[in-house]
Amino acid sequence: MNTDKIYAESIANEYSVKKSSKVVKLKKLDRKVKNFPTIFAFTFGIISALIMGTGMSLCLGSISLGSTVVTMVVGIILGVVGISGASVNYPIYKKLLNNRKEKYSGDIINLAKEITEEENN
Repeated sequence: MNTDKIYAESIANEYSVKKSSKVVKLKKLDRKVKNFPTIFAFTFGIISALIMGTGMSLCLGSISLGSTVVTMVVGIILGVVGISGASVNYPIYKKLLNNRKEKYSGDIINLAKEITEEENN
């Protein structure tokens, strides 16, 4: 096996003009299904972690709102909200992903069948 030839072909493929083929459409549909739930999960997780961190800072006294009792209570509430958000992040992600898979499954399956039928003929 000539690895130099394979490497040269892979580099050439990166610079070749891409035609709008069915495989490209299939990849775009796959990305369309997966990108939104992934971006949502990362964003929601980061926001939940920041809320939880703010609550921890309030509880530890790094941030002060005046009264230590009020600061502690607000910190505990924020910490619980942040932990709750982080806890439900994965189930929300799976639900979003499954809903989008159901929505686009017909298009993806039909396009995949067309591609495999073309290769068989």
